[in-house]
Amino acid sequence: MREFKGSVMRHHILETLAQTRDYLQRFMASGDNLEAIDRAVTVLISTLGQGNAIYACGNGGSMSDAMHFPEELTGRYRKNRAALPATAISDPGHISCVANDYGYEYIFSRYLEARAKPGDCLFAISTSGRSANVIKAAEYARSHGIQVISLTGAAGSALGDLATVDISTGASEYADRVQEMHIKIIHILIESIERHYFPENYLA
Repeated sequence: MREFKGSVMRHHILETLAQTRDYLQRFMASGDNLEAIDRAVTVLISTLGQGNAIYACGNGGSMSDAMHFPEELTGRYRKNRAALPATAISDPGHISCVANDYGYEYIFSRYLEARAKPGDCLFAISTSGRSANVIKAAEYARSHGIQVISLTGAAGSALGDLATVDISTGASEYADRVQEMHIKIIHILIESIERHYFPENYLA
């Protein structure tokens, strides 16, 4: 087993944290980015306020984020409050069945076809903005009166072009920087929804 070299590892730890800091600062410097988050909050609040539901989807690490977003809404983020209607498209039975019968690119759109209705909202996550199954879901959503909020990396992606609101965190050499920003944005969206519907939870 290799000997642990703490001073060397500390350099990489600091370098990684600095990269994350710099990426966050670049994102924060753009008024367009802040406006996109604000618009997404408005869509989500309006969706829930009209008695509609939110669906979330993504692949790999983005599926983990897509699962995290609704469970904080059906459960709780910080303090106790009523549950909010949100679902991640992550059921393995559904995914394996549709992938086997129709193809992997249909796993999310078929779920929307079965459950979603006009006025609902799809929260679609893809670091590249090119995931075929997420794009297929967004296409279905837009053609059936379902608004789409996309969370992507580089701007101008195929997914972003389909979205009602695209929150693009900016290009990065590796997906992990993008995913780090995505989870921060997801937490901002959740807190914003809570602050609107449960302001008493945020009183000093």
